[in-house]
Amino acid sequence: MVASRVAVLGRGVVSAGEAVLRGDDRGVLHGDGLFETLHLRGGEPWLRDAHLARLRAGAAAVELDLPPTGTLVELLDAVRAGWPPEVEGALRLVCTRGPEGGGPPTVYATLGEVPAAAKRARRAGVTVATLPLGVAARSRPELGWLATGVKSTSYAVSTAARRWAARSGVDDVLWVSTDGYVLEAPSANVVWLSGATLCTVPAAETGVLPGVTVRWLLDHAPQLGLAAEERLVSPTELHAAHGVWLTSSLRGLAEIRTLDGVPPPRTDLTPALQALLGFPTS
Repeated sequence: MVASRVAVLGRGVVSAGEAVLRGDDRGVLHGDGLFETLHLRGGEPWLRDAHLARLRAGAAAVELDLPPTGTLVELLDAVRAGWPPEVEGALRLVCTRGPEGGGPPTVYATLGEVPAAAKRARRAGVTVATLPLGVAARSRPELGWLATGVKSTSYAVSTAARRWAARSGVDDVLWVSTDGYVLEAPSANVVWLSGATLCTVPAAETGVLPGVTVRWLLDHAPQLGLAAEERLVSPTELHAAHGVWLTSSLRGLAEIRTLDGVPPPRTDLTPALQALLGFPTS
C-alpha cells in the first residue's frame, strides 16, 4: 500500500502528522468550502481541467475566492509527484473560506489509493434503494438564493444517507423528489439506457451535481452507437430501463444490480461503457 499524502498551498507537501487546518476554519465549523475528487491513472489526474472548471463555477456561485488555476495545478502536481503510475489514486482538492475571523481561503490537496469498495463496485455492481429527499425535482434552482450543483464540503445530508444505506443493507441510495423523480446518489450520478439512448438527470433543471464523469460518458456515447439525452425519470421507468448505473470520479461506472430489492433488466453494455471510460476493472 502506498502512503497517503497531503500538500498545503504555500507550504508544499507536509508530513502526515502536521496540522493543516486551524480549529476555527469555516470549512470545519460550517461546511463552508468546496472540493473536487479526481481519479489518478498512470500518475495523471483524469479530466483535471473539467474538475477545476467545475470547482471554479462552484466558487463563483458561493462567492469563494480561489487562487489562480495555475496555482491549483501546481499544488496537485506537488502532491502527486513520484506517485507509482501503476497504482490508482484518489486525488482530492479542498478549498475552504478560511478562518472564522477572516483571512485567505484554506487550500490543500490529498492523495491516497482508490478505496477497495470503489474497485469492487466496478466489478460486482451495487445494490441501491430509493430514499425521499423532501424537495420537488425543480424546486432548488427556482429558489434563486440557493447555490445548487456545487460540490460542497457540507456533507451531513450525504453521510446521513450513507448511514441509512448501511443500516438498510444496501450499498447506496438514489434520492427521489416529492413529485416522484429520481435525482442523484449522495456521491454519484445516475445513468440509464433507454433503447439506444444513454440518459442522465438534467443538472441545471434539478440542481443535482453536474457530474464530470457522466458528462464525459454522454459526450462519447456515439462511439458506441448510442445517442445521449438529459431528462427526468421515475423509479418505475428505471425498473424498465435496459440498464442502470451510477457514475462517479473514483468508481467510474458501477452497474445497479438491485433497485429497492428488484433487479433491473441486465445488459451486456457494462463492459463496453467501462472500457470507454478507461477505468481498470480487475
